[in-house]
Amino acid sequence: MQNLLKNINSAILDMDGVLWRSDIPLCDLNILFQKFNDNNIKVVLASNNATRTVDEVIEKILKMGGRLEKWQIVTSGTAICYLLKNKYPNGGSIFIMGTPALKVTLEECGFYQSDGDPQAVVVGMDRELTYEKIRITSSFIRKGLPFYGTNSDPTYPTSRGLEPGAGACIAAVQVASGITPILAGKPNPYLFSVAMERLKTQPEKTLVIGDRLDTDILGGFRAGCKTALVLTGVSTREDLKNWSPQPDLILENIMSLFL
Repeated sequence: MQNLLKNINSAILDMDGVLWRSDIPLCDLNILFQKFNDNNIKVVLASNNATRTVDEVIEKILKMGGRLEKWQIVTSGTAICYLLKNKYPNGGSIFIMGTPALKVTLEECGFYQSDGDPQAVVVGMDRELTYEKIRITSSFIRKGLPFYGTNSDPTYPTSRGLEPGAGACIAAVQVASGITPILAGKPNPYLFSVAMERLKTQPEKTLVIGDRLDTDILGGFRAGCKTALVLTGVSTREDLKNWSPQPDLILENIMSLFL
């Protein structure tokens, strides 16, 4: 592991299933971030989870004993902003089906919720999903509005086990509208692009660490980065048997990186 770290100057860490599970920390965050610092490795946390704002993520990290700056937090909501800004540089109205945190994230980059004449549709995790929401959202998409989704994760790890993720909500709208969304989250490149831009690094110098083969490991591989799978979240050793590309490292937990 130390041989691999000698060629790494940056790390992109997933959050849920890597650093914590719901509100239960999976390691001592203060010690973890110090370990990265001791090895001269810059860190960005990058998650498909858009149900928290950057400020809320920072607050959660502080409660768990860690400390990071805002630029070190990237979510699929951040990546949605990246995509929307490329098409609508002046911001504007969009229709959002998702959590209040997703709406705040989009507002902070110049986009606001509109039921009247939106430019596009954004769908993410919605814990209050109803038939009516699916009906209204899919009707906008069938009219020709661009359809963006935060991520395709069907589930996410919690202290109660796996629960339905944003991908389940997006799938309902996709089936109802007949349109495939543009997905901002992993394994697509946008979130990794934002993270590496902030880290001012190159893929070959970057290690992606996550708990899902189909998002973190596949996305990191496609981005040209080294990858490490931690076994504290979704994917298991059994899943590895028939998976390609294989991660460069397999870790029982994230602290094992420094053993």
